[in-house]
Amino acid sequence: MEVESGVIGGVILDDSAVFSDEDNNINNNNNNLILNSLLRKLRYSALSTAISYDDALSSPKVDLLKSTATLYSMHCFSLDNEEAIEQIKRDVKGVILYVVSIHKKDLFLKQLIPNLQIAFLNVEGANVYENSNIICINKLEELPLTICRVNRKAMGNDVVTIGYIMKPSREEDFAKRGAFPLYPTRDGLMFLPLTFELPLAPQLQEVDIILHKATDEIISIDMTGTAEFANRITFTRGMQELKRYMDHPPDCCVIDQLDKIYPVLDRLKIQQTLLGLQDLNAPGRQIIRGPHFLKVNDFRDPSLDQKLSGAKLSLPSIVKPQVACGVAHAHNMAIVFKVEDFKDLKVPLPAIIQEYVDHSSTLYKFYVLGDKVFNAVKKSTPNAHILMKLCGDDELKPLVFDSLKSLPTADEKQLCGDNIDHGLVTEAAKWLARNLGLTIFGFDVVIQEGSRDHVIVDVNYLPSFKEVPEGVAIPAFWDAIKKKLESKRTT
Repeated sequence: MEVESGVIGGVILDDSAVFSDEDNNINNNNNNLILNSLLRKLRYSALSTAISYDDALSSPKVDLLKSTATLYSMHCFSLDNEEAIEQIKRDVKGVILYVVSIHKKDLFLKQLIPNLQIAFLNVEGANVYENSNIICINKLEELPLTICRVNRKAMGNDVVTIGYIMKPSREEDFAKRGAFPLYPTRDGLMFLPLTFELPLAPQLQEVDIILHKATDEIISIDMTGTAEFANRITFTRGMQELKRYMDHPPDCCVIDQLDKIYPVLDRLKIQQTLLGLQDLNAPGRQIIRGPHFLKVNDFRDPSLDQKLSGAKLSLPSIVKPQVACGVAHAHNMAIVFKVEDFKDLKVPLPAIIQEYVDHSSTLYKFYVLGDKVFNAVKKSTPNAHILMKLCGDDELKPLVFDSLKSLPTADEKQLCGDNIDHGLVTEAAKWLARNLGLTIFGFDVVIQEGSRDHVIVDVNYLPSFKEVPEGVAIPAFWDAIKKKLESKRTT
């Protein structure tokens, strides 16, 4: 896609935009977190970025600017270095946005650099230069919104803006692979990081579709209540406001609506959904299924042994909280070898006791991005007899762990990556997409030793799919988003 003139393709931050008036040290600056977050976004957003400084700036400040620029792989140059400015202009496709404090307005209004658009920072209230080629913003965190607004105006209907919200660490995982460019892609996609630190309404006016990891914004989930599941989730204040916006179709297009991700938050609901996989099974082919399971509200239930047997569960079994994500204790799990050890188990209740499948320490991770399915092979936990040795054959105390941290795994040479029926699992992926109504999700598969049953042991929403090469994953990610919007517009 040919980019229209007027699109911002580069950003230069003047030293006055980096340093506050009160503080001479970037590392002690009150805006330090905001600045570093912005620099990370710009670094990964397909925008050329640089930092400039006045020759009158003190040496310590210049050194800090240069070290910061090095950290984020950016140019750093003196304003008197005309050669550096010209080089940046040659490297940038489109307009360069020069961000400078309003306190330098007299200097820049007298000598505007050709082909640079000026953004004055620290301007409160109305845009006093609205009829000129100058933009005014109040806070540095408004810069991504400003860039998207300018680019959207320049591109018109040729650009689709995706507003996204997720925790910073997850955002960086996506962004550093080039998934969230502020500069329009060849397919005309542009990504705007939404922030709850600014009013939401002006941000949402600029977006065509919302991508969220709402589980990052959960404060608590009540798994024991009787109200509808949606009413038992407490989101952050910012997410509550965004939820009110997303709950009012048809104008809002979301990947994916919150009611579609609620089953993924509840391990019992997912287990019940996986029971439907039996419709895919046929004589003469491998079986794909969910693990056998039992929900428990009390580990001291005197009939627990009988209930385990009725659910086709033998020991060892893996015990997981019913809440699957969004809260800290969702990943506190245990592998239990003796039924008497359930009574003092520290896994949060209500819980799901799940079949522990011997699977040769091999885990298959599948990622669904729209109509495309990718997979990767990873090391996993050992078979039961190896776990028993690790836990001490005599004692066999429960193995308590956090699933976000590692457990004993096989060597790479022991992985059996060619044993899976890809056609069967791809069929299951499409079945899950239809039944869950999700656009982007992942699930884990293990192959049971002996029976060779393909067992889906976990389902999660909007995974990072970091095991898939970005050259294929990111275009598929973008394509899934675009097709979602197109399908919304045709309904």
